[in-house]
Amino acid sequence: MQTDSGWNLCSSYSSLPATLFAHVAPTPVAAPQLVIFNHELAQTLGLDFGALNPAELASIFSGNQLPTGAIPLAQAYAGHQFGHFAQLGDGRAHLLGEQRTPSGDLVDLQLKGSGPTPYSRRGDGRAALAPMLREYLISEAMHALGIATTRSLAVVTTGESVWRQSQQPGAILTRVAASHLRVGTFEYAAATQDKAVLQSLADYAITRHYPDLQEQQNPYWGLLQRVAIQQANLVAAWMHVGFIHGVMNTDNMTISGQTIDYGPCAFMDQFSIQRVFSSIDRQGRYAYGNQHLIAHWNLTRLAESLLPLLHADAELHVDEDQAATLAEAALEAFSDHFNEAWLAGMRKKLGLFAEQPEDQALINALLQWMQDAQADYTRTFRDLIGGDLPTQPQYQQPSFTAWHAQWRSRLTRNPKPLASAWCLMRANNPVIIARNHQVEQALTAAEAGDLSAFLLLLTALQQPYLETESNHAYRFPPAQVDQHYRTFCGT
Repeated sequence: MQTDSGWNLCSSYSSLPATLFAHVAPTPVAAPQLVIFNHELAQTLGLDFGALNPAELASIFSGNQLPTGAIPLAQAYAGHQFGHFAQLGDGRAHLLGEQRTPSGDLVDLQLKGSGPTPYSRRGDGRAALAPMLREYLISEAMHALGIATTRSLAVVTTGESVWRQSQQPGAILTRVAASHLRVGTFEYAAATQDKAVLQSLADYAITRHYPDLQEQQNPYWGLLQRVAIQQANLVAAWMHVGFIHGVMNTDNMTISGQTIDYGPCAFMDQFSIQRVFSSIDRQGRYAYGNQHLIAHWNLTRLAESLLPLLHADAELHVDEDQAATLAEAALEAFSDHFNEAWLAGMRKKLGLFAEQPEDQALINALLQWMQDAQADYTRTFRDLIGGDLPTQPQYQQPSFTAWHAQWRSRLTRNPKPLASAWCLMRANNPVIIARNHQVEQALTAAEAGDLSAFLLLLTALQQPYLETESNHAYRFPPAQVDQHYRTFCGT
């Protein structure tokens, strides 16, 4: 018997024009079983399931039993996928509603893999266990790293199989997000050619995420500027930890600035500016070094969608030249802000306080050495902490020793003592990341019914900047990096 459990759901999204969503309930599953539940996140959301047993939780988070206040719907959106425009939408996801947390935040609760919707496009609406556990693991790892991200509340198996490349156990993930508004949502609204729909969506986004903009003379330009800044910070943060999203389509860029969609993503072992992991990114469009360029491209699509609002009077009559000028200014600001955020973060990774003219060249020289030496990205920064020349053979190369001497010279010009530099480096260079070989081992065992390796890895990833007993076994790259390793979207 379901108790209230702290549910405080509303359905503000359903107040938008009906063209932006479809009311549809999750499709019941045969035999749901709870695989993993995020008790810490539940507490943050104001949810207390202490009175429920695992079977009751599985029933709720499979969609078989809707929580109090839920009004399930699927959101419509479009998107440029690898540069090509497509009409999309939640083809296998149901937004249960928005939970008002004890801190006053409003967050989406969405079931992923919960059955077909009007936007399924001949898909089965389901998800497999391994991709849902991957999203749970990587999203929680990103949260622990301090990177803005959607999070995972639960994974439930369905008691049914799904067919992808093979028969796999079916599963449903519960995703928590600031919202599921995307650049692609605005592309969809713009494609309706109904300015009232577009304005309703923009007003909703401002109210939901940037309410201070309501006081501005031109809130829609403010919205574009704010999203650009959020995305500049986000992509810089990804790149600082060697993360590659893998499928940066416009439907996977959020208006809130959170990372979303953990399908074909991965962290680099050996550094390469051209590194690609996604099996479907055959041209390297979303390679590591392209991520800020693609973010700019995606934001250009958002700017195009918002043009009817960027310089309009009360009747939405648009001055197209002025609108274009405002859009270009916001996009230029993105590039400037990204460069500043990236450089600031790299200074922290190298223990550099204040700014010196040679910092950019010093950082670039290290990355070039890492690329030439095929050095491990995460370990290289950790090995530098303390300032001594690392003893491993690769660090004895003349090109590295020369760089190391330049770096030590730069440290002497810090306005703070060396001890502060080492503390800064420890706080900005993770001891561990979700390394690909360890993730795959954990997911393979979990598919076979053994969750122990997954839980151990998940625990280790909760404190990525500290050397703890639980993460000792996860600190180092594999003896042999698989240069052909690829990740898959799971659909």
